Amino acid sequence: MSNSFLRRITFCIILAVICATGLFADTTERTSSNMCVPNLAAHPRLLMTAQNITEMKSRIEHCDWAREQWRSVKEKADEALNEEIILPPRGGNWPHWYACPVHDCPLSKGKQIGSWRWEHKCPVGGETLLGDPSTPSKDYDSCVLADIHTKWALAILDLGIAYQITDDTRYSSKARDILLAYSKKYLAYPLHDIYGRIGPQNLGKDDKPALGGGRVGPQNLDEAVWLIPVCQGADLVWDTLTQADRDTISNNMLMPAVKDVLMPNPLGIHNIQCWRNSAIGLVGFLLGDKDLISYAIDNPDTGFRAQITKGVTADGQWWEGAWSYHFYTVSAIWSLTEAARNCGIDLYCREFKSMFDAPLAMAMPNMYLPAFNDSGEVNLESEEDLYELAYARYKNPVYLGLLDKSDRHNNFALFYGEPKLPAVSPMNWKSTDYPHSGYAVLTKGKREMATWLCMKYGPYGTSHGHPDKLSFVLYAKGHVLGIDSGTSRYGLPIHSAWYKTTLSHNTLTVDEESQKPVEGRVISFGTEKGVDFALCDAGPIQDGVHFTRAAVMLDENLIIFIDQIRSDKDHIYDIAYHQCGKWTNIHQGTAWNPPDKLGYSYLKDAIICGLGKGINLGVDVAPGNKVMLGAEAENDAEVITATGVGANIADRVLAVIFRKHAKDMSLAWYISLDGSAVRIERLSVNDEGGTDIASPAVAVMVTDATGKKWCLLSNPEKREVAVLLPDGSMWRGRSLFAVK
Repeated sequence: MSNSFLRRITFCIILAVICATGLFADTTERTSSNMCVPNLAAHPRLLMTAQNITEMKSRIEHCDWAREQWRSVKEKADEALNEEIILPPRGGNWPHWYACPVHDCPLSKGKQIGSWRWEHKCPVGGETLLGDPSTPSKDYDSCVLADIHTKWALAILDLGIAYQITDDTRYSSKARDILLAYSKKYLAYPLHDIYGRIGPQNLGKDDKPALGGGRVGPQNLDEAVWLIPVCQGADLVWDTLTQADRDTISNNMLMPAVKDVLMPNPLGIHNIQCWRNSAIGLVGFLLGDKDLISYAIDNPDTGFRAQITKGVTADGQWWEGAWSYHFYTVSAIWSLTEAARNCGIDLYCREFKSMFDAPLAMAMPNMYLPAFNDSGEVNLESEEDLYELAYARYKNPVYLGLLDKSDRHNNFALFYGEPKLPAVSPMNWKSTDYPHSGYAVLTKGKREMATWLCMKYGPYGTSHGHPDKLSFVLYAKGHVLGIDSGTSRYGLPIHSAWYKTTLSHNTLTVDEESQKPVEGRVISFGTEKGVDFALCDAGPIQDGVHFTRAAVMLDENLIIFIDQIRSDKDHIYDIAYHQCGKWTNIHQGTAWNPPDKLGYSYLKDAIICGLGKGINLGVDVAPGNKVMLGAEAENDAEVITATGVGANIADRVLAVIFRKHAKDMSLAWYISLDGSAVRIERLSVNDEGGTDIASPAVAVMVTDATGKKWCLLSNPEKREVAVLLPDGSMWRGRSLFAVK
């Protein structure tokens, strides 16, 4: 993928290029879908137009950053110019297989040991692995072949750009040679999928067809990602090709890729379908095929317009709920929107703009997005190229805060960036609820040193979702403290055995089994007496179990959680929290052997003891940065400390689990960000008849190290209650959440 580590680890290299608009003929005609399709102007018309090329040359002449980026593009084009065209003998393999089965981490290519064979290195344990082409999950050499196919596709694009800037026909001739080489070989590559299944033309009687597979790649997704730069590069040199060359490229590569690989088995509203749409649409715009253009944009079930209206939430996030897939989808969409714009069709709609707005609104103060669902953390600064496009098309000044931090050494800036950006206002954060995406964000403080917590209660996210309702990520003092470990390569067992379990998240596990794939809701969100809070309901995570959590940010240094769990029968309740750093003090207890169950089997160094009179656990995050974790007294509960998995099996993260075996459980616990101990005392809560209702409604008094006190009430059923305060007075009300 273009420049984000998270996109690289999720799939394969994505483009990092963009084009600007041009002027075309006004004469248009209508298709049966009512889409306005112009009589296409001269090439180039996908990545850039003649007008854009003139503007780009001016940037190179007058802007140091553009000149340096052009030098980088030219170096890659020159490298391709001097390299012999030797295409791989077969298609590539699934990148998620390219991982060490021992340490659950991506492999790296070692030295070449034969024809199309390499050693493959584990960066954690140092093991050397060899590929086995008979077993897809161990066909590591073919994973390298996938990178080589990507390299040649991007070479066509770089050569095309170099030709347009220099008018040097050596570049266009080399691009032509690569295109014709693939046209000669493309149909000879067997259609195959990630499990090694082959296409109908190669089937034996016991073989299963490679539905969703590709020729160059193991998925039609990979085929689309590869085909987009091929089309863009071909468009840049199209006028230099003979009609015979164009026919060969179209008939032997482009149309078979579209008709046989990309169009069968549509996926509905999905990030993969967005990639397929863009590849199909670009072939349509390149060849002037209006049926393909119409299919890519206006198909009512799968086209661009359906994707953008049904797949983007009202908050602006892509519906799968993983930030890496959000940008993966944006990376799929832009090439079609830009080609359409160059051809007189405006797809830069409000929904697409919101996909750029949402990440900036929901980012942590360090400009990273949290590792929710099948995603690692996403560094927004690594998406600066996409925001160059966003600013050019939407002129939203909010984007400038991100662009101001960049060196503008990316192709998007080269193609259409403004020579000098306007002044930037600093960004600040505020507590906000995002009900359509399902995030409750609490924050206090300024800029990178602010405290920020995001509790996740919303849609599951289908195949890329995680069972983690009411989990949260916590950032403070420049560090992510409360961790969501994110995801791993999908081909590894640990992906489902740890990363996609409830226990690996900061939330409730019931009976040592992961939550059901459900959607929760926010009950109450707001600020009272300077205290920011979010009270949320997890939804039906397990039969008969009702779980609510109040997350309360008292100030920049103190966060309280009030967890309330009710059921009609006994369960084992495990409230887990995962924290970066090292223990500075830990409770005394006995060794605990975790059960051999998903999630639990990855815990190490586990110690258990009774929660008793409460507990305080110290953590050293970094020099001068200490955290204290603690909970109120609870005689029937236990606390387990252990380590779980972080980025890989060798990366250990502190874990705390508050455990109770009962019908109901209510627990108040805290995270103190200045490292000081906090006292939490339970207050008596009665209903109108004077009956104690400690489970439906919980009230606590919190005292920090300075002696400051807060009384908090979590009352998710909105009962009329009376709370007995320490001074003997009664605090009455029926608020969902209240502060005194």
